[in-house]
Amino acid sequence: MLSVLRNRTYRRLFTAQVVALAGTGLATVALSLLAYDLAGADASAVLGTALAIKMAAYVGMGPLVGALADRIPRRALLVAMDLVRAGVALSLPFVTQVWQIYGLILLLQTASAAFTPTFQATIPQVLPEERDYTEALSLSRLAYDLESLLSPVLAAALLTLVPYDGLFTGTAAGFLASAVLVRATALPTPPPPPSQVARRGGFRAKAAFGTRLLLATPRLRALLALDLAVAAAGATVFVNTVVLVRDTLGRTPGDVPLALGAYGAGSMAVALLLPRLLVRARGPVAERALMLRAALVLPGALGLLALGLAFAPERWAWPGLLAVWLVLGAATSAILTPGGRLLRRSARSADLPAAFAARFSLSHACWLLTYPLAGWLATRAGLAASAVVLAGVALLGALAAARLWPRTDPAELTHVHPELPADHPHLRGAAGEGRHHTHDFHIDELHRHWPREKATS
Repeated sequence: MLSVLRNRTYRRLFTAQVVALAGTGLATVALSLLAYDLAGADASAVLGTALAIKMAAYVGMGPLVGALADRIPRRALLVAMDLVRAGVALSLPFVTQVWQIYGLILLLQTASAAFTPTFQATIPQVLPEERDYTEALSLSRLAYDLESLLSPVLAAALLTLVPYDGLFTGTAAGFLASAVLVRATALPTPPPPPSQVARRGGFRAKAAFGTRLLLATPRLRALLALDLAVAAAGATVFVNTVVLVRDTLGRTPGDVPLALGAYGAGSMAVALLLPRLLVRARGPVAERALMLRAALVLPGALGLLALGLAFAPERWAWPGLLAVWLVLGAATSAILTPGGRLLRRSARSADLPAAFAARFSLSHACWLLTYPLAGWLATRAGLAASAVVLAGVALLGALAAARLWPRTDPAELTHVHPELPADHPHLRGAAGEGRHHTHDFHIDELHRHWPREKATS
């Protein structure tokens, strides 16, 4: 897996991602403790609302970023957003009111909503080979796991030396280091789309294109359903861990990052194994089987959590919580890590920024639902009721994905273009009635609908 780091450009970008996410992990722990300080037992509701604001920024900004991706130099955009995030992190230690948390989170996550999909869309162009890109996806998953594993462990160590608000300084340092690394890296110029399939329309049409691409592609519709299942599990972990650890189990603040670390450990273990499995496996069929089975694990683990909290809360052991979080992290990684492969297979290179931005927006719409659901249910109805409802949401997402994703999912599809003139460049080599032809099928201006089994686009 580490062989991909021989690519100098990717190595710098990956290092930038690692240091930024390490800082974000420190902020996650510090924000949880800040919310507990300000709201006490209502910390789940505060975190649920703050994270819902984060998701609202992601949902609103994602399509706009996709439309602007070809108008703003990528390096300049990435550096500017890192600097904004560093400034917000330096402001968080001075918060004294809950509403101030909400305002700063909105600004921070708006910058992240511009940074993340732009960064993700750059990697397939830095690493055009499928094997290299698969390894990069797993490394990226490992980098995200730093937020759940290594950063919380570091936070636990730092909490023995400094107050929790000192962790925000580490967050700012991570973003500043990321900005320096990106600024020093020459990024590839995105290729223009072929003239015969160039997107038409103004800013609004470009902003809507990525969403249309996702919703018109069966495997990507299934991916969004899987994102809902992941969001249900993740919301339980990120919103309710602090109350489970501090109130239900009566443990110390230093155990909060350790619980989050168990979730990250499960995710990291799976991310390390996936590149070899996916390279050896039979492409889309194996991806489908792996991701759907992992999706069914999520409601099962949440159901076990609900049973333990409902029938034996006083006996709900610390090792049991760590085990459930470990399983949830592993299943989540098995779903999220191959997701980039599906996007890359489903969009032309020039359309990758729009595809990643739309997926970023729509997947976080799922979190926009589950974050406040987890927080407010835990506060009003109890942690057990919250786990039951979110287990149901995860099961719904898993079953929907199984229905939406075709069992056979070839890249090349036969279709016709009755609306095109016979001399159109796209039909070069097509023959037969209706001018049937076969190629890697992507949604674009010439292919606005997915072909039916015996029909056309």
